[in-house]
Amino acid sequence: MSPSRPFIERPVATALLMVAIVLAGLVGFKFLPLSALPQVDYPTIQVQTLYPGGSPEVMSRTVTAPLERQFGQMSGLNRMSSTSAAGVSIITLQFGLTETLDVAEQEVQAAINASNSLLPADLPAPPVYAKVNPADAPVLTLAISSKTMPLTEVQNIVNTRLAQKISQVTGVGLVSLAGGQRPAVRIQADTRALASYGIGLDALRSAISNANANSAKGSFDGPKRSYTINANDQLVTVDDYKSLIVAYKNNAPVRMTDVAQVVESAENTKLGAWSGMTGELTPAIILNVQRQPGANVIATVDAIKKQLPELQAGLPAAMDVAVLSDRTTGIRTSVKHVEFELILAVVMVVLVIFFFLHSWRATLIASLAVPIS
Repeated sequence: MSPSRPFIERPVATALLMVAIVLAGLVGFKFLPLSALPQVDYPTIQVQTLYPGGSPEVMSRTVTAPLERQFGQMSGLNRMSSTSAAGVSIITLQFGLTETLDVAEQEVQAAINASNSLLPADLPAPPVYAKVNPADAPVLTLAISSKTMPLTEVQNIVNTRLAQKISQVTGVGLVSLAGGQRPAVRIQADTRALASYGIGLDALRSAISNANANSAKGSFDGPKRSYTINANDQLVTVDDYKSLIVAYKNNAPVRMTDVAQVVESAENTKLGAWSGMTGELTPAIILNVQRQPGANVIATVDAIKKQLPELQAGLPAAMDVAVLSDRTTGIRTSVKHVEFELILAVVMVVLVIFFFLHSWRATLIASLAVPIS
């Protein structure tokens, strides 16, 4: 019995089956996951070492080189690259796909332990490593800047408003900030004033530490109930620090304003990011958005961009939000190329069939099988 006989004898059922297969293919094509890279658990590990004050040459010679010698002895290592900058050394290790990440982490930790005696003795902390997956790169990066507001205030608003709203968008997995400056109070000691009062830097530091102690205050114990006393004595504002009594000299209090200058600043003034979207470099907060595993990257980015005007309307007028990078641009181009090539393939097949049959009727009948194939 011919395999095609049941389909020839039942033309209606065959036509319905063909339509169902085509519809299933169209629906499946619509819901295909889109991503720049496949979801592969790349056994890639990045090792970072901090050495404040070290020049790039010192970092390369005393930190990066000893670590590279140890990492180079690992059996499953395929590729190793490093970067030595002022105060930091970053080494990226890429293993073969046959190497499991757990085994790679054990080998990296063993190599770090073996290199401890070769690293500088005054290294503040041992090298740390973390898993790196290129597929987890941000799908959308925003730059938030302001020409009038301080960067510390911009970060606080972005962290409490914009980042939380974007993290609730369907498909968003992680929202992280970079280039921001957390607010802090900076105390700039006047060494001459300290010397005139006979106060050392250690005494000044102790006074600040004691004033910020958040310790237990005790409790009241009754016959039936017990009450715990909670009070936060930590200093928060600049005015709190200015009125702090550092010591007593000649029966008179010496306040912080007498021996130091107290200013409102940032925790790390050396940290920052700049955006040139407006034509000039402006300090900015960089907001990176990563998608959830398996989420459609184009749908996720479109949902974020759809809400951006509403989110920006809820920010102060002095803040500007700009799209710094959109990873879906290349993905959209690739999808259009795939769609074009599919249509081109169908057209070429039809032309080849017509070239051999020289009949449009026979070509049309044979071409009906192309979408199913």
